[in-house]
Amino acid sequence: MPNHPETATPAITALPCPHCGKAVPWTAESRFRPFCSERCKLIDLGAWASESHRIPGDNLQPDNGDND
Repeated sequence: MPNHPETATPAITALPCPHCGKAVPWTAESRFRPFCSERCKLIDLGAWASESHRIPGDNLQPDNGDND
């Protein structure tokens, strides 16, 4: 089957910033990707640190050091 580059699906070149939605070019020059800026990156980090963002799951019991 011949390869036809003109009909190939183009690669994704930009994605929305997870915080503000601004288009972020997916290149090595985009220092904060997937975020558009350091500000958006730090806001997201703060949300994880304050537990505003969470991964659902069962609560774990604290390890009391017993190795039964």
